[in-house]
Order: sequence, then C-alpha cells, then structure tokens
Amino acid sequence: MSATSNDDSPGNQNSTGQAMKRMAIGIGVLVVLTALLFYAAGDGFYPWAKAIHVIAVISWMAGMLYLPRLFVYHVDAEKGSVQSETFKVMERRLLRGIINPAMIVTWVFGLWMAWKVFHFQGGWLHAKIALVLVLSGLHGYLAGAVRKFAEDRNEKPARHWRIVNEIPTLLMIVIVILVIVKPF
Repeated sequence: MSATSNDDSPGNQNSTGQAMKRMAIGIGVLVVLTALLFYAAGDGFYPWAKAIHVIAVISWMAGMLYLPRLFVYHVDAEKGSVQSETFKVMERRLLRGIINPAMIVTWVFGLWMAWKVFHFQGGWLHAKIALVLVLSGLHGYLAGAVRKFAEDRNEKPARHWRIVNEIPTLLMIVIVILVIVKPF
C-alpha cells in the first residue's frame, strides 16, 4: 500500500477529523489527570508539576530537533514520490502527535510554576520565558513548513534546514543554564 492510498495521506479529511478528535481526547485526559494529581498531591504538587514539565520539554525538544532534520532529507526527495509522501506523513505525525502536545504541556506547567513557585520574579525567569517565546515562534515557523512541504511548496534548500536545526539546540543550552545557574 502506498503512502498516498492509506487513510493517513495528506489532505484526507477523515484523517484530519480523527486526529483532531484524538488531540481533544488527549488534552481532556491531561486536564483530568492533572486535576486529580493536583487534588491528590495537595501541597506536594510542585515536584509532580516539575517532573511533568521536564518530560514535556524533553519531548518538545526531541521533536524540534528531529523535524528540521526530516526537512533536510525531504528536500532531496522528488515531489510526488513515495519517499516524499512518506516524509509528509512523518512530519505531520511528529508535529501533531508529539511537538504540539508537548509544547502545550510545557507552557501549562511552566507558567504554573512561574506563577505559583517563582511568582514571576527573577531576571533569569524573565529571560527564560523570552527564550521559550522565541522557541515557540520557531515551532510556528516549522509548523508552517510542514504545511508547505505537504503542499509541495517548500522553496528552502537543505542547507537552510541544517542551519534551522541548530537553533533549538542553542536556545536549549541558554535556557538550561538560566534555569540551573540562575545567573541573575
């Protein structure tokens, strides 16, 4: 079965509807589990929130590092080929199934900790939030690129995607230093 004939092919409305339903269910489950954890843990919720935040950040970063690398290889695939169509499915699944949910969880738990634990105070925290906003902007840029690749409209060369692939790493290094060292 080719990548274009299965139910997960790009542009398949049924697949998009199912993906949206799965995403809504996933978010609902997350909200319910978080509420239960918050209720059960009481004052002990912070370590759980921090653990969930770190897990989400790792997942988000894994996707943000892998997606531009997929683009590097996708650029070399002939438009309309089985390989190109396979990359489209991989890119869409990575974005919708890992990167988007991980970013949402990262922001939710990160903002909760910034508010409840750190009271939105500290230069390091403000700098971290600013850099996470930049990372979120890059996330949006990559989401747009997924759409362009899906429509065979990418105009960027492989070199561009190799350079973009380094941006999340640089942001991550600075963010980790800010969180651990708290230099200001």
